Amino acid sequence: MVHHLNLVDMKADERPKIKPREKHGLIGLSREALKDALSVVGVPEKQRKMRASQLWHWLYIRGVSSFDDMLNISKDLREKMKAHFDIARPEIISEQISKDGTRKWLLRFPSRGAGKPVDVETVYIPEEGRGTLCVSSQVGCTLTCTFCHTGTQKLVRNLTSGEIISQILVAREKLGDFPEMDTPQGAIVPKEGRSISNIVMMGMGEPLYNYDNVRDAMLIMADGEGLSLSKRRITLSTSGVVPEITRIGEETGVMLAISLHAVRNELRDELVPINKKYPISELLEACRSYPGLSNARRITFEYVMLKGVNDSLDDAKGLVKLLKGIPAKINLIPFNPWPGSQYECSSWEQIETFADVVNHGGYASPIRTPRGSDILAACGQLKSESERLAIRESMALEAMMGRDDEG
Repeated sequence: MVHHLNLVDMKADERPKIKPREKHGLIGLSREALKDALSVVGVPEKQRKMRASQLWHWLYIRGVSSFDDMLNISKDLREKMKAHFDIARPEIISEQISKDGTRKWLLRFPSRGAGKPVDVETVYIPEEGRGTLCVSSQVGCTLTCTFCHTGTQKLVRNLTSGEIISQILVAREKLGDFPEMDTPQGAIVPKEGRSISNIVMMGMGEPLYNYDNVRDAMLIMADGEGLSLSKRRITLSTSGVVPEITRIGEETGVMLAISLHAVRNELRDELVPINKKYPISELLEACRSYPGLSNARRITFEYVMLKGVNDSLDDAKGLVKLLKGIPAKINLIPFNPWPGSQYECSSWEQIETFADVVNHGGYASPIRTPRGSDILAACGQLKSESERLAIRESMALEAMMGRDDEG
């Protein structure tokens, strides 16, 4: 006997829960994947390349977030795409603007499958003659570098290529980097030029532990008919996932930055624990063989200045000796404190003395001016505000329970 559910007579809370069909995201797909997706909505094979180019134009040049704005696509096809695909931006939970002009956005991405929505931070740093967007690749991090705030947040998951690219789309929209919708379709730049000229994969997470998504996203960033950023203005920063360094150079051609922070293995083991797996000698060998390495395409070595830990003159001399023969520059980063951190920043006098030694050794060693530290947006300070709020709420709840126990 077949039993049929009488949904009409059932109470609302008794009816089976029917989940809405999850739409497929188009942002972050390659051109080939876009063409494949269009087959789902019945676009004939002969038209898919043309339609994919139209979508690419609207998503990355015009910056639209609604199919309704794609004016050279028929209304019927737009309705079909709306029913099957998603191109919405993530929700902006908060926007903070530092006294120095740095901006930090807390972005919420919707759940994937059975997971929960996740929050990431993205930072825009305006500078003289350029603007840099610091993009996250993971929610949290696995590396537990002891000087980094992000390392205190456990890894939740990798970001998709679409979620990585969406950070750029949100920032371009907020900063006016897309052309106005009432401009002719041929106009592909905003009226006063772009605010974002450089992208650094230096936000939350280790990019090379999310290899495929990061690679795919960077190829979209560099696409000359889309986001159109020069590969020399896209930089991937890694703590030293040695097996993937040469590969990412071969497959993307972007610039490389290394979070070094120490010249001795025993100290780097403590500061950057991945060093226990890939020690300094192996890391530098991978750097020497990085594709395209030259004086015009130098590797950036990042070195956070920690008082009494790694800032001695012997450390400076050791750094010059260690990098001998590698076309490089060394960014000296004054430590940016965060709640609960165990380190102090080196004195400005010591940082300048350290820089002088490195400069005399033949390496440019600019001292990075701390930016956005008043909104916890500086290097090493990123951590989802949602997690900070959750921790504060948990502490408040524990305190209340403690008072109840005393009563």
